[in-house]
Amino acid sequence: MFNIGFSEALVICIVALVVFGPKKLPEIGRALGRGLREFRKAASDVMEGAEEDTKDGTQGKDR
Repeated sequence: MFNIGFSEALVICIVALVVFGPKKLPEIGRALGRGLREFRKAASDVMEGAEEDTKDGTQGKDR
């Protein structure tokens, strides 16, 4: 996705550890995971709604 190799990922992890510290890093990881999960769920709901609308033939029409 981002075309990041092992060395670049290692540098990013070291910089994050230095900037945020070892105590704050797990909290940030959990928050990032929760946010990503919520984003995927919302995107999935939108896609399902769009598919349902196209199956019903109501795309672009008022209900």
